[in-house]
Amino acid sequence: MRVVIAEDSALLRDGLVQLLALRGVEVAAAVGDAASLLAAVAEHQPDAAVIDIRLPPGHTDEGLRAAVEIRSSWPGIGVLIFSQYVETRYATQLLGDGGAGVGYLLKERVVDIGEFVAALERVASGGTALDPEVVARLFGATRRASALDALTPREREVLGLMAEGRTNQSIAESFVVSERAVEKHIANIFAKLGLVPGEPGHRRVLAVLRYLDARS
Repeated sequence: MRVVIAEDSALLRDGLVQLLALRGVEVAAAVGDAASLLAAVAEHQPDAAVIDIRLPPGHTDEGLRAAVEIRSSWPGIGVLIFSQYVETRYATQLLGDGGAGVGYLLKERVVDIGEFVAALERVASGGTALDPEVVARLFGATRRASALDALTPREREVLGLMAEGRTNQSIAESFVVSERAVEKHIANIFAKLGLVPGEPGHRRVLAVLRYLDARS
């Protein structure tokens, strides 16, 4: 797996390069600003890009805007947002094509490099990796009535784990229930959100998008 890293902190950037290298991940480029990120992606065509939200020169949303551009120009390249901030409007844009190949992790909650690499591999292979805290904040972005109001508390919990990219077996193990029970919860979620079997896209992420679409 080949990746490009965009992180303005030289210390964190170098640390990521070393840690990923120890796990067999090839870092094609490690840059500190959005313009250099786009140039590196164009040059190296990596499997995925790890991107901080706030990059020079403005340290506001340059990283996220670059991530959106990458998804538009190179849809086959996975994008993993790695930041201490949650920006719901850009999450909507990044997940707008069904969410395949997109991840969003919070720096302070990543304590295991193995789990980080696993999430990066999921994103690079077209899967998703959303931190449960990110999902929780997205769910809390509004209280406006929507189809998600019909979900039970357990169904919301299941949906959060689905958005992380967890398998049915993994979800079942988390709740100490059978996979059959999880399948029933997921079927109920899809039914309540109007996600029919024949609908294109990643239904697990589309379920999250139904909530985001209902935001104020």
